[in-house]
Amino acid sequence: MESRTSVNLPVARENLRAGVFMPPWSLPLGLSPTTAIHRELDFVDFLDRVGYDEAWIGEHHSGGMEIIASPELFIAAAIERTERIRLGTGVISLPYHNPLMTADRIVQLDHQARGRAMFGFGPGLLPADAAMLGIPADSQRARMADAVEVIVRLLAGETVTRSTDWYTLEEATLHLGPFTRPRPHLAVASAITPSAGRVAGRHGMGLLCVAAGSGPGYDVLDLNWRIAQEVAAEYGQVMDRSGLRVVAPFHIAESRDQALAEVKHGHERWSSYVRDTLDGGPELLGMDSLERINEEGHGAIGTVEDAVNALSRYWDKAGGFGCILNQHTHWADEEATRRSYRTFVDEVMPAFTGSAGAREQSHDWTRNRRGDLSARALGAASKAIEEHFRTAIGS
Repeated sequence: MESRTSVNLPVARENLRAGVFMPPWSLPLGLSPTTAIHRELDFVDFLDRVGYDEAWIGEHHSGGMEIIASPELFIAAAIERTERIRLGTGVISLPYHNPLMTADRIVQLDHQARGRAMFGFGPGLLPADAAMLGIPADSQRARMADAVEVIVRLLAGETVTRSTDWYTLEEATLHLGPFTRPRPHLAVASAITPSAGRVAGRHGMGLLCVAAGSGPGYDVLDLNWRIAQEVAAEYGQVMDRSGLRVVAPFHIAESRDQALAEVKHGHERWSSYVRDTLDGGPELLGMDSLERINEEGHGAIGTVEDAVNALSRYWDKAGGFGCILNQHTHWADEEATRRSYRTFVDEVMPAFTGSAGAREQSHDWTRNRRGDLSARALGAASKAIEEHFRTAIGS
């Protein structure tokens, strides 16, 4: 592999992107699955229209709430109804799939999306998914790392022969090259352990920090990125902070009390479900208490100012990152949810990135010179009138 001199490309605060991480948690459980799936598609269309840059869709096979079994199928449909938003698998659970089949689906979707698709990988989150497939829990991370290596090689046009205890490839190669050259954007889900950072560093991939809303996940944001950098240096890869993504919950309203009231019932319902399906429940995700989210600054259920402060906290901890992904929870009703998402891109992002700064500076400059500028305009108008009458009398 060609050696590269830079292993850590920086990122500017003004270039921060806004995105959404959608497992998706579709509540209530009694809701028609057809309605639930189409509701998520409609929401992606809404995100595209109001200006979000990215949305990541998960893969799950049990539990009844995270209802997307194939994020690639979902993205293929969403691509046809959107114009500019980029859509990612958040994530493909690699131990569940033969890596050749995964690489084939990646290439096909890359062509169908004309480069707007991104591909996140992970070991699989829900214990029930792995259990139904007979996959030992202690093998999932190693299988993910193995599959990533094969997929990267296949996307590069290599022929792979490999025999393991969970798949066999005999002179495997892709019969289509990717639309995006040299390959589509790839990322790996990073929670608490350093395994994802090592995989990302070895292959020059992005990091999806899916546990950044929890205390332990927040604490290792800078550590896991540093591990990725160190491994990247060993393999001559480039770690670009624009590919570092932070997942955290946000709900914005005019006041913190209003925001808390709007999500209270939905949070209780969601918490009950998570406790039933995941050992550690919402505590593991750092979202067991709305007050805790605000107190620790691992997201914001409150005002624009609260959200900007949370973003600043994440930025300082991570040393900069490329995209903030709102953890889509369905805690509030649809009207309040969409209003919150609009406020985030319309007000929170400009306040944090400074994108509206030129408008404010121009306004201040004009206001401070209003008297002088108005006098000039009035003088020019008076002069024009005088010249008109002088010319008229002279004629």
